[in-house]
Amino acid sequence: MEETISLHDLFRVLKRRSVFIISTALLAVILSGIISYLFLTPIYQASTQILINQKQTEQIQVNAQDIQTNIQLINTYTVIIKSPAILTKVIENLDLDTTPAKLEKKIKVETTQDSQVIKISVNDPEHYRSVDIANTIVEVLQEEIQILMNVNNVYILSPAVYLENPTPAKPNPLLNMTIAAVSGLMIGVGMAFLINYLDMTVKTERDIEELLGFPVIGIVSPISEVDVNKIKGLLGRIWRRGRQGV
Repeated sequence: MEETISLHDLFRVLKRRSVFIISTALLAVILSGIISYLFLTPIYQASTQILINQKQTEQIQVNAQDIQTNIQLINTYTVIIKSPAILTKVIENLDLDTTPAKLEKKIKVETTQDSQVIKISVNDPEHYRSVDIANTIVEVLQEEIQILMNVNNVYILSPAVYLENPTPAKPNPLLNMTIAAVSGLMIGVGMAFLINYLDMTVKTERDIEELLGFPVIGIVSPISEVDVNKIKGLLGRIWRRGRQGV
């Protein structure tokens, strides 16, 4: 038998299960907040910017062709920055307990379109260490690029700096709780419809009609317990009078 659900039925289910849906969303928000504040390790980020030129020159003015050539070098430099040739020396200089492959996962190299500027960002649970790694990468790059490419064209625009009260880059508890609230609402609505679908109890006249396939021709109104006691008392008095022949 094909079962159809009207828009009114959908709102009726949502209204009936509103407490359950809201409780699910609140539970998701609370769990997300607890996990974000108590269990997730804060990650700090330090960034530095460098400028890449094709060659070191005393000439002040740079023409468009030189800039275009410099831009073509950017992709090569982004690969060199995250290469073992650079990261191995960074690990040695800072005496880090890690490997170039693991350190590479903490580094993000970004370039801007039509720009010779490269931004190097380092994520680490310790703020001071992220600053040290970012600045050491640039220092090692300046040294090694002279050996690898026989040029001296790396200039520091803005080094990474220490902050007294750094703010973690992640996790973002407010963002996590917002996502959890939306997810909790969606899960709550889904669970509400699933529970309603699996609930086979008869609650309305329509349920009876759909179950039996017959129309409802009469309804017995609910009788309160007080009325039931009154009826019992009345029937008792009638029965006693009948026995006494009154």
